[in-house]
Amino acid sequence: MMYYSTNRKAPLADLHKAVVKGLAEDRGLYMPERIDKLPKAFFDNIQDMSFQNIAYNVASNFFGDDIDLDALQDLVYDTLSFDCPVVKVEENIYALELFHGPTLAFKDVGARFMARLLQYFIRQESSEQVNVLVATSGDTGSAVANGFLGVEGIHVYVLYPKGKVSPIQECQFTTLGQNITAIEVDGVFDDCQALVKSAFMDDELNQHMKLTSANSINVARFLPQAFYYFNAYARMKALGMTDIVMCVPSGNFGNICSALFGREMGLPIKRFIAANNANDVFYNYLQTGKYEPKPSVQTLANAMDVGDPSNFARIYDLYGQSHEKITSIISGATYSDQQIADTMRQCYADTGYVLDPHGACGYQALKEGLKAGETGVFCETAHPAKFKEKVDQILGTDITIPERLAAFMKGEKQSVEMSKDFADFKHFLMKR
Repeated sequence: MMYYSTNRKAPLADLHKAVVKGLAEDRGLYMPERIDKLPKAFFDNIQDMSFQNIAYNVASNFFGDDIDLDALQDLVYDTLSFDCPVVKVEENIYALELFHGPTLAFKDVGARFMARLLQYFIRQESSEQVNVLVATSGDTGSAVANGFLGVEGIHVYVLYPKGKVSPIQECQFTTLGQNITAIEVDGVFDDCQALVKSAFMDDELNQHMKLTSANSINVARFLPQAFYYFNAYARMKALGMTDIVMCVPSGNFGNICSALFGREMGLPIKRFIAANNANDVFYNYLQTGKYEPKPSVQTLANAMDVGDPSNFARIYDLYGQSHEKITSIISGATYSDQQIADTMRQCYADTGYVLDPHGACGYQALKEGLKAGETGVFCETAHPAKFKEKVDQILGTDITIPERLAAFMKGEKQSVEMSKDFADFKHFLMKR
């Protein structure tokens, strides 16, 4: 399989290059040149298959031409050492719980797979160290840092906006040490993302050190996230559910993008809803056909605080730049902090289910958007305990912090303060 750039001005790349480089030479995002349909027999029997077996079949369809199949199976089974169950919240609304991994967030799937795939490719090369740059608005940093922790030949730099991630999220990537360096940027997530992209485009820096990205701009990060959508469909099919609508809380749009790729592979999801917080650039695009990025604003659902979502370029390319095609498959919703808090309280009072602020956007969008005969599944993207202060304040609860999350809070914070000026970031990396 070869990969092309969404800007279509860079040479084609094989999977090895696409993963190690992360971003194409023309600043575009890599896209697979084709998306093969999975066979009918796979979907006929999917309800009887394990999560790991489902994921291996999907991975083989994407990566089987480029990776030894035995090695790929090991990668998949090692990545998915935890479940992503579907839980009934109320009639016709289910939560796809994606917080049962090591850092209690959905990004554990993509980050763990990418760490293992990158190491697989590094072992085929020289011993030169690979430096992973990742911008985070919350959960990406912890998932990537823990996915790569202690991996030989790889050093990770996590860039995060100062004062704009939850204290627990911050602990998950600033207390690790070893091959993880946390960089506290005086700005917003979009500034962190801009620093990462600028680093890839700087010739002098790339001659000095080998760089790649672990954000969802990397094909090895976002494509594996399709695994749990296939698993969710399997679990819903086992319950006899049809006309399934998936609702995805969306920030940088890598998560919903992976689901859309799954649909192109034959996944029988009727339609999708992209649930936004007050950062409503994509929602506005759906309404107007105009994509107009703007500075992100800080919200209760901080992991979705993105004003220029990178993966819009992939969605736009996937559907031939057709607003009509995109809106025929995806609808949108947007919620203020007050609406998010009200939803969390209402859901808890009515069902006893504790939503995190991001999942609340997905749940409410289904409440408002489901049609007769449809069944909705929303992504509960992170454990509520990762936002304990906010959740407890809103619900009047005392959420128990899982032990593996509490362990991060016992460590000592180690971070490097940085301005949002690329010259400062480059100077820092050139000294490494």
